[in-house]
Amino acid sequence: MQGEEPTGTSFTLLNMFADGGAFMYPLILCSLFGLGVILAKSYALITARRNSKRVLTAVEELIKAGKIDAAATLAENTPGPVAAILVTGLRRVQSRDTEANDLGKAIKTTGAIELGFLERGLPILATVSNVAPLLGFLGTVAGMITAFGAIATAGQVEASLVAGGIKVALITTATGLIIAVPVNVCYNFFVTRIDLLIMDMEMGAARIFNLVWEMTDAQAAG
Repeated sequence: MQGEEPTGTSFTLLNMFADGGAFMYPLILCSLFGLGVILAKSYALITARRNSKRVLTAVEELIKAGKIDAAATLAENTPGPVAAILVTGLRRVQSRDTEANDLGKAIKTTGAIELGFLERGLPILATVSNVAPLLGFLGTVAGMITAFGAIATAGQVEASLVAGGIKVALITTATGLIIAVPVNVCYNFFVTRIDLLIMDMEMGAARIFNLVWEMTDAQAAG
């Protein structure tokens, strides 16, 4: 019959978006922000970890060969937090007037700066994972208000009167949770990966600079 919806069309994404009402727009915006940060942060962390392993191995080999200048140049031309710390330390070692305490302070300062870059974008993910379900629940409240308003206007309870409001409530709640769950999982995953990267950064830098100091002391003794 004319006017009837084709079977299953009410469950398509577009119809669900339309049925969800005005609260679907900020929810979609949250999902886009979350997806953008997830993609950018995934690429940044994968690149940083790959560069870190490569530069640590290459710098260690150059230092063992006595090529501290070449090691510093290689680290300077390599992007990433580990390379930045190595550059800071090796350039100070090259100046030959830096004490161990001053070197440690310089490395800690550089590490804090690089940590800020690594954590960039995480507050957005935390905000999305908190705001998305709240928006969904707000849509739930709005849908229930609509449903009870329809009952009050009609003066009687019928399924057709409350179905629209309840549908909005369920769609917005589900959408908010669908957005929040993967974003929260990605947030925790990124925090874990950053902690591992920091550990690699500290252990690798300590190994490199211990090797440098040993070579410097050997040269001074010789």
